[in-house]
Amino acid sequence: MTINDPDPMHDDDIATIMRAMGHPVRLNILRILARQERGECCCADVTDELTLAQSTVSQHIKVLLDAGLIERRPRGTRNCYIVQHERLAALGAAYTGMIAEFGNVAPRLEAETA
Repeated sequence: MTINDPDPMHDDDIATIMRAMGHPVRLNILRILARQERGECCCADVTDELTLAQSTVSQHIKVLLDAGLIERRPRGTRNCYIVQHERLAALGAAYTGMIAEFGNVAPRLEAETA
């Protein structure tokens, strides 16, 4: 992330997304959604690929929705979900910038702090 970014991601956004992605089931759900040929799928489709109850999958999907990592699209009587690639790209840029920033901090030796 640089100062010239038109809409830089803030620390609160980064932390929210990292919390949402901090569970293996949610990472798996993102992978399932990302590999869909039509670009979206319904909760039942995700549940079919996991060994979890539909209510558990729905709760994980809600966390991903709240973090802005996926979007809900109504399809008849069902809701389908699609990965928000722009949000993930913004996270990638922010994360890269943050790691670079952390890398630029010179490590302090114990003798320097005493």
